[in-house]
Amino acid sequence: MTDYQLLIPVFIFLVAALYASVGHGGASGYLAVMGLLSVPSIVSRPSALFLNLFVASIAAFKYHQAGFFDRKLFIKFAALSIPMAFVGGRIQISPDTYRLALGAVLLVAALRLAFDLKESNKHFAAKWIPALFIGGTIGLLSGMVGVGGGIFLTPLLNRQEVFGKSLSENLLPASRTATL
Repeated sequence: MTDYQLLIPVFIFLVAALYASVGHGGASGYLAVMGLLSVPSIVSRPSALFLNLFVASIAAFKYHQAGFFDRKLFIKFAALSIPMAFVGGRIQISPDTYRLALGAVLLVAALRLAFDLKESNKHFAAKWIPALFIGGTIGLLSGMVGVGGGIFLTPLLNRQEVFGKSLSENLLPASRTATL
């Protein structure tokens, strides 16, 4: 085992702690660490998935305990996201396409962290059809690349440039609210 390989668990732990603090699982961070340290994608994708599920489960449990988890809202997005993530994970893409897709996802995540750090305390209830479509699309892309869906969903829900309002405001009737 080389010296840099000994650093992988340290970096993975740091990524897990940072991502979990905002309710994410950290797959994009794990993939970035493993990619920078030349871990083959055949190892990094399932490893990132396992770590993401583990850390996101802990975060979801903590958010649920604190009263910030809305099952109805979760079901609307997850109903198609979960099966489409499985489909996306079964799609075989070339290593070059994978590296390009992963690089694009990581770049978007990095830019989002650098330029879009505003906190949102919005409460909303998504409509079924848009939530299913968005969830399914995010699931497919997440499965193909090996990242969690939160990296895509969170900025969409908080975006102000979608028709002059956030996606959450476009998806929701103004009179109904729920807690995310």
